[in-house]
Amino acid sequence: MLEREITFDRVVRWLIVAFVAIGLILLINRLSSVLLPFFIAWILAYMIYPFVIFLQNKCRLKYRILSIVVALLVILAVLTLTAFLVVPPIVEESIRLAGLITVYFHDTFASSDLLLNVMNMLQNYAHDDSLMKIIQQSSVMDMAENFVLQAWEFLSGTINFAIGLLGSLVVMLYLVFILLDYEKISDGWIRLLPASKRSFAGMVVGDVKNGMNAYFRGQSLIALLVGILFSIGFLIIDFPMAIGLGLFIGALNLIPYLQLVGFIPTIILALVKAADTGQNFWVIMLCALAVFAVVQAIQDMYLTPRIMGRVMGLNPAIILLSLSVWGSLLGIIGLIIALPLTTLLISYYRRFVLNETDEADADGQKA
Repeated sequence: MLEREITFDRVVRWLIVAFVAIGLILLINRLSSVLLPFFIAWILAYMIYPFVIFLQNKCRLKYRILSIVVALLVILAVLTLTAFLVVPPIVEESIRLAGLITVYFHDTFASSDLLLNVMNMLQNYAHDDSLMKIIQQSSVMDMAENFVLQAWEFLSGTINFAIGLLGSLVVMLYLVFILLDYEKISDGWIRLLPASKRSFAGMVVGDVKNGMNAYFRGQSLIALLVGILFSIGFLIIDFPMAIGLGLFIGALNLIPYLQLVGFIPTIILALVKAADTGQNFWVIMLCALAVFAVVQAIQDMYLTPRIMGRVMGLNPAIILLSLSVWGSLLGIIGLIIALPLTTLLISYYRRFVLNETDEADADGQKA
């Protein structure tokens, strides 16, 4: 294969492509708050679309909108059932923890003279004229300040709730509209390109689609196995809600870096067990951290390299690096589009720079 000659025209074109790419990154970063609902809706549509097609073709639902409504209702029912199964035990444990903490502090104050000393100190200072003057002078200001703070908290809470509700409605509207014309959106964009570039663009997008399918299959399998491993580990150390907590942490593993959220319920349940059994909290937490360390080691050293490396043909280090780089550049949107962009760049490099298209086609013909 002959190497292509580097000419001034080729260098100028590469510089133009680089400037356009940088401009697109800056534009996406600038419009991230506007584009985020659309990207979330597109990811959801990408995941729900096979179920919608199944309902429309296999279940004989004639209209696409009916299939979309039924699919959304089924997903909502599954999520609601899951919430009813998972949330009540967590709430019960939280209420139990609050009761144990109340009893603990009550016993602590009762067993010591701290509460009595505080009451005696307040009674002694109550007869001090200077203290009464300070209280009288500052009472009005304190009341006004408290009123303003409470009013602002109520107003900001209401505004945040309204913004969150509006954002959810926007995502749902995007989701419905994308699902209604999914084929036109996913296949019709290629007509916007020049005819000479459509073949190459179709191959690149096909590579991205295959990479996304492989990523979701591999990541789902890893999340399931990680959830099972966490459940087994928590059962071994006799941790509260072992199976539910393990599967919850496994489900968090579907989203990059979200697995750290699992530390919050782990700490709460460790406090509950320590208060209930009388064991040392740090010993319980150390056992839980050991489970995290062992499962994370299994995931990083065996599961991810074997599963993701096989289904995607990419080194897990490249996947982690792409998530870190695009997440740093574009925030949440970067995490969402990190894999498609990385797959797009690698596919473009292999097909256009290394010119591997002919070799791949030749191998396919021989097979």
